[in-house]
Amino acid sequence: MTMVQIVLIGLFIYLGSIGSIVGNTIGWYTLGRPLVASFVVGLILGDVPTAMAVGIPLQIMYMGNVTPGGAVAWDLSYATYIGTAGALIFGKGMGTTEIIGLAVVFAGIGGLVGQLMWNFSYALNLPLNRAANRYAQAGETKKMFIPNVVFGQLIGFACRFIPAVIVLSSMTVASAQTDFASLIPGWVTTVLGVFGGMMAALGMGIILSFLYKRQYHIVIFLAGFILVTYFKLSIMAVAIIAVITAVLYYTAAVNRKEAR
Repeated sequence: MTMVQIVLIGLFIYLGSIGSIVGNTIGWYTLGRPLVASFVVGLILGDVPTAMAVGIPLQIMYMGNVTPGGAVAWDLSYATYIGTAGALIFGKGMGTTEIIGLAVVFAGIGGLVGQLMWNFSYALNLPLNRAANRYAQAGETKKMFIPNVVFGQLIGFACRFIPAVIVLSSMTVASAQTDFASLIPGWVTTVLGVFGGMMAALGMGIILSFLYKRQYHIVIFLAGFILVTYFKLSIMAVAIIAVITAVLYYTAAVNRKEAR
């Protein structure tokens, strides 16, 4: 990776965090999602197809990750950006399963670094909360943006951008000096790739368990699965069919209710 690519990925790791300058909706819930993050890394490193092949299983794996009360069990933004970048750097010439295995390895490293940085940033923000509270008590509410916005964003940027640049730079140096991927036995990356597929299935199962309200809803899911697997329809085509079916079902249900 060039320095420009490292800086860009590090910047997106910051933008994809909770409370970044672009807000939670654009940041954590969009740029911080694995599928979007993988696409961004693919654009920056010039290999979108491989990045998306890595991002899809990572997205499904982390579907069940929630942040109750602001608690971050695993940093998705850090994990995916670092994981995808590591897979693209060290996975050249490998099969898809092995590349996904590498992505899981580097995602684990990135997620751990991100988790540590969250805890560190929480500690650094404590004095800022006290400063904002003093401004509030003194009635100087216009000055509250100084600790909350200015220094808060500086701490968030420093805790995410700087470690990300260090990790990505270390990966780049390692890729130039030695073939890191060759140091990992093939069976390890294969096992991790298979494990990643299992985690993806588990993540999908967790999501479906929340979506099912009645037992017959499983038939709807199976119908979509059959259309993709056996009839070779694209996801977009199945989505359009699903929307049409949903509108017809809703209209019929409303008419039935009015008739009563």
